[in-house]
Amino acid sequence: MSTNKHAIIRYQTLDKCFRNPGKNYAIDDLVEECNKAIYEYTGKEEGIKKRQLYDDIRFMESQQGWNIELKKVKDGRRVFYQYEDAKFSISNQPLNETEANQLREALLTLERFKGLPQYKWINELNTRLESSFSLKQKSDVIISFEENEFLKGLEFIPKLYNAILYKKVLSVNYKSFKTENPTSIIINPYYLKQFNMRWFLFGKSNEYESITNLALDRIESIEYLNQQYINSDIDFNEYFDDVIGVTVPNDKVEIIILDISESLLPYLKTKPIHGSQIIKEIDGKNYLHLKVIPNYELEMLILSHGEKIKVVEPLFLAEKLLDRVNKMKNNY
Repeated sequence: MSTNKHAIIRYQTLDKCFRNPGKNYAIDDLVEECNKAIYEYTGKEEGIKKRQLYDDIRFMESQQGWNIELKKVKDGRRVFYQYEDAKFSISNQPLNETEANQLREALLTLERFKGLPQYKWINELNTRLESSFSLKQKSDVIISFEENEFLKGLEFIPKLYNAILYKKVLSVNYKSFKTENPTSIIINPYYLKQFNMRWFLFGKSNEYESITNLALDRIESIEYLNQQYINSDIDFNEYFDDVIGVTVPNDKVEIIILDISESLLPYLKTKPIHGSQIIKEIDGKNYLHLKVIPNYELEMLILSHGEKIKVVEPLFLAEKLLDRVNKMKNNY
């Protein structure tokens, strides 16, 4: 079956021809009607061939399509196509099995966002698919995503999502790891981001000039406030481009040069640390170059590779990690 951009146009055109009792359509007529419909939609004469329509008809007759029943009436050398039931139309049919399975794959991804307000309709749609097509969920799990469904704070996602969507100022009761008692933070929420199986809220607090980053698992409660919402001109599609993780310091981008071991090289080639990553071989040794703002997440990532990675430049980052390694060594 063709999956190109004209497939739906062809199916709908064939459907219209098959249920037209006033005219008989042979394959040449069907090709002409489909090409006419494509031209009306695109303005381009992108003609299709008979072979394409034969494939389309086979798909429409299949269980993966719409299980259509066609009369194929021979008149000399020509064969005319019509529905057995003139009242039938694919437009009156529910999703076909192929569409249902494709949608189920999409729903499997969407189910990662169980806290979002839209989650209820995902369950309802799954029920409809099972009812319409007898497509029962397989008992064997064949794919899973890394997530922590027991993480504290997931229950706040619907309220935060709506606050961002409808531009509502929030009062957040927040207890950081560094304080014993929670504090109240007034924030204009802009963006939700997941990193390392934790969720973070980004917004503008009235107390700070820079963007505030709040971990959802440290939030105690949330309230909507009747205050003027302050819009942001930040493009969050680009906001994290120069960092690893969610901490965006007010520092400049640095060229980070890392000496990496031979055994680590294949891993970093297939799973780059950052989009700016370049690997160079100099005098038989492998060096990884990054253009990022140094932050806590970068330090933790470098340390996670242990002895297989070493900071060459900048010197201040190498010294900072050396200090941390020495403190770690004193624990043992």
